[in-house]
Amino acid sequence: MSTLTIITIVSVIIVILILVLAIVQVNKGYAYKHTIDPLPDEDKQNENEERDNT
Repeated sequence: MSTLTIITIVSVIIVILILVLAIVQVNKGYAYKHTIDPLPDEDKQNENEERDNT
């Protein structure tokens, strides 16, 4: 085998590896479930409404 063929094969393997790793990371990012903390004002308002209702 010539040197050019070996370099081409190694380069294609590296490109495929990077592509697979990128796809895996993107899928992990989309699978992440984001959570949002309630605003502090909403918590205080809910507590005041609960006190008023009792």
